[in-house]
Amino acid sequence: MRTRPFTDIDLNRSVGNLLRLGVILSVVTSLIGFVKLFLEGFKMPKYKLLDMGSSSEKVWGSFWDSLCKGEGMAIIQLGILLLILTPLVRIIFALIGYLKEKDYVYVVISTIVLVIMVVSFLTGYAH
Repeated sequence: MRTRPFTDIDLNRSVGNLLRLGVILSVVTSLIGFVKLFLEGFKMPKYKLLDMGSSSEKVWGSFWDSLCKGEGMAIIQLGILLLILTPLVRIIFALIGYLKEKDYVYVVISTIVLVIMVVSFLTGYAH
């Protein structure tokens, strides 16, 4: 049985669906977090380690601890994180699509953009 080749239309449709899914997942997660925060009486988590000298590892650790406890603010922050990561996943998805299409110019461009985004995410925290 022959399958039809992967085309630009397929790639555009897939990327559009991925972006929609990322936004919907982010909004639903944030709404769940808001409801949880409302039920908690808008009690904000106590991030003990967020003074001016905190490292990013401590900040991430505090975030994950709060998320594991199911705190509403941490769930909202997870929704925001999902929204921020959606474009990164889109670049990875498009890169795979360009590889399937054998469009190597866009593979190189997508790889460069992906490297720039990853470096920015890993080094772009505030001091």
